[in-house]
Amino acid sequence: MESVVYGQQDHSFKTAGGFEGIRQLVDDFYTAMDTLPQAKHIRDMHSPNLEESRDKLTRFLTGWLGGPKLFSEKYGPIRIPVAHRHLSIGPAERDAWLACMQVAVNKQPYPQDFRDYLMTQLYVPAERSRNKD
Repeated sequence: MESVVYGQQDHSFKTAGGFEGIRQLVDDFYTAMDTLPQAKHIRDMHSPNLEESRDKLTRFLTGWLGGPKLFSEKYGPIRIPVAHRHLSIGPAERDAWLACMQVAVNKQPYPQDFRDYLMTQLYVPAERSRNKD
């Protein structure tokens, strides 16, 4: 039996529940953003209608976790700093985003080692979005 190593092939994608599992993660993420007091500032950076944001994040995470490259198929190349440069994102905004993601990750039926792995990995794009100190 093959051992599962997150970050290799499509193991992370499959562990996250494939596209539908990732969509649920994203739905729970935006629910957390709507409800966590420390996330109000970053929620206000988004459109009132989150449909496109949900689609973009779901597609990004699908490819980022080793599944189909759905983001680039629909939206073109992924350029995290460029996509966020119109926003003022510092450590507080990055940490609020990660707090929302932690709430969402904790709601998923993931093994604990995958939760830990995922949160460690999610720090990278969150930090790449930061454009101020």
